[in-house]
Amino acid sequence: MTTIDWDSAAGSFDDEPDHGLLDPVVRHAWAQRLETWLPRERSEVLDLGCGTGSLALLVAGQGHRVTAVDRSPRMVEQARAKLAGTGTEVLIGDAAAPPVGKQRFDVILARHVVWLLPDPAAVLRHWFGLLRPGGRLVLVEGVWNGVGLSARQLSALLAPFTERVHHEPLSGDRDLWGKDVDDERYALVARAEPPRRHTEVVDVHLILRRGPDVLLARRAGTGYADGLLHAPSGHVEDGEDVREAVIRETAEEIGVALEPGELRTALVMQHRGPGGSPRTGWFFEAAYDPERPPYNREPDKCSELAWFPLDALPDDMVAYCRAGLDGYRTGEHFLIHWHEDGDTVAFEPRGTRRAVPLPAGGARTGRLHHIELWVPDLAAAASGWGWLLGELGHVPYQQWAHGRSWRRGDSYVVIEQSPDLVPGGHERRRPGLNHLAFHVEDRARLDALVARAPEHGWRLLFGDRHPRAGGDGHVAAYLEDTAGYEVELVAGAAPTRPGPPAPAPHTDGWARRRD
Repeated sequence: MTTIDWDSAAGSFDDEPDHGLLDPVVRHAWAQRLETWLPRERSEVLDLGCGTGSLALLVAGQGHRVTAVDRSPRMVEQARAKLAGTGTEVLIGDAAAPPVGKQRFDVILARHVVWLLPDPAAVLRHWFGLLRPGGRLVLVEGVWNGVGLSARQLSALLAPFTERVHHEPLSGDRDLWGKDVDDERYALVARAEPPRRHTEVVDVHLILRRGPDVLLARRAGTGYADGLLHAPSGHVEDGEDVREAVIRETAEEIGVALEPGELRTALVMQHRGPGGSPRTGWFFEAAYDPERPPYNREPDKCSELAWFPLDALPDDMVAYCRAGLDGYRTGEHFLIHWHEDGDTVAFEPRGTRRAVPLPAGGARTGRLHHIELWVPDLAAAASGWGWLLGELGHVPYQQWAHGRSWRRGDSYVVIEQSPDLVPGGHERRRPGLNHLAFHVEDRARLDALVARAPEHGWRLLFGDRHPRAGGDGHVAAYLEDTAGYEVELVAGAAPTRPGPPAPAPHTDGWARRRD
């Protein structure tokens, strides 16, 4: 530690105000502050705009090696005299571009300098470039009689270069100034660590569908949203993609081993909890398989599993999960759900809706909007069509006195018993609608639907030629409900034909399956 004789050092500079540092009380107060701002170990310190070297003398007295810079030859001369014997190098130069070459420092100290700079952002960038990794910038600034630089302004200037800024108010310490002050005076200590790129936790959620119903789990003992319902979910771990993550979480939470081909992307949501950080959530849908029933594998985190209708979800849910399922039901693919800090984690039926849909790309022109079927018996049609459309991945969408609808993506199917319905039943062989056709994932799924269809009012047509009633290259089932409406369920992808296309019957095999 260097020994400083303050009486002899200050005695020749009685004509210089020296920022009050000639006062032993003020000097001691600044020395104490510097001890907290500077590293404990011996460091290389660059004092910019050093004046007569008073702060540099304090820093050197604490065992640090100091390089001091000031543009005034007179100030530099006085500083060199004051700092003689401390090992401090005092240079003439501009604080904005100190003449230190390629030398790097552990600390840059500047008192009442930044507010005078014509381009402080550019200078701060240069100063950060003079610091070693992990170094620190110590800036003492303030606002006096309406001039100067506020802490808010200086913090904004530092933001592009670092996220670690310590703000220390100084106005309330009269020993630093030798008097009481009521203006803004402060120090900012900024670390030479570049701002981290924005990162978010990625979470995954499973929408397990059993027809019109969805599986929810009641949280318990987790410390977050306990007592509320939520879809089976979890975080993506290092090395996983989102599909791997939802398969793992599903197995861990409800004991269902999903295959990648069973998953469909339902919705992506960026969400933020009250007072929390943003996250990105991926919602996947999968169909319930009665041979693999879900069960509660984590009773320490979940008090129950239960099925709920998508068009009548319970209110006691986690708010963003409820928003995700509501968006899924109405055909949205991208959402933002941003809580305000005063919001509750729980869904509030009469609260402010935070979900903001984001339109997907691609032109809508030409896409199928909806299909509307007028039926003679709404109750019977709702039972049969509701089952079939639910099994095919459609979700309940609208309900009114004379009709129902089910939606999948941007399109939906309506059944209506309109008051304007004229007498006479539907006959598919007359001009007009013949049938609707839907994709089915594979032959196994097709066979399962055909087996269960009679329970819900559907009968198999062309049973003697099933499942090839549409032709040898076409695997499909043709079902008819009690009102005479026909549905074709097509398994797998459409077959491809080698060579140039040739005239052929319609892909539903109409000509081939009719007598």
